[in-house]
Amino acid sequence: MVNFFSTKKYGHERGLSAAFRQWKASSHCRFIHGYSLEFEFEFGSRDLDEKNWVVDFGSLKGLEMWLRENFDHKTLVATDDPMLQTFEKLHDDGVIDMVTVEGTGAEIFAKMAMDFSSHLINEQYGDRCWVESVIVREHGANSAICRKEN
Repeated sequence: MVNFFSTKKYGHERGLSAAFRQWKASSHCRFIHGYSLEFEFEFGSRDLDEKNWVVDFGSLKGLEMWLRENFDHKTLVATDDPMLQTFEKLHDDGVIDMVTVEGTGAEIFAKMAMDFSSHLINEQYGDRCWVESVIVREHGANSAICRKEN
């Protein structure tokens, strides 16, 4: 049996600039810092559609919209961050545009993107397609991958 794969990348140049901190770290990662994040999605299928595609890249507008809503000039704050109330006040005062997340870091962001994109692809393509993996890159040296369970 053959499987087909295609990828869609939302590169650093797209300006998905997010700030966050890993409050549990003892290193400098405990401080607020940011990146223009890159997201790369790998889609899989056992069968191509009538156009010989795994997915129609034009059908992914909802994915880009979700990325912008969650990572475009946002400050991501973990629900268990002890400074959550301070961040909420900064948000209420218009200083930051906060998104509350279960945790921070490229691994969690890859999981968030995997969960959302898997739901989107399933809605649009049913069982014919799936999301094989999501890579989130902070920059050229740091990235994290979330893969589909087999």
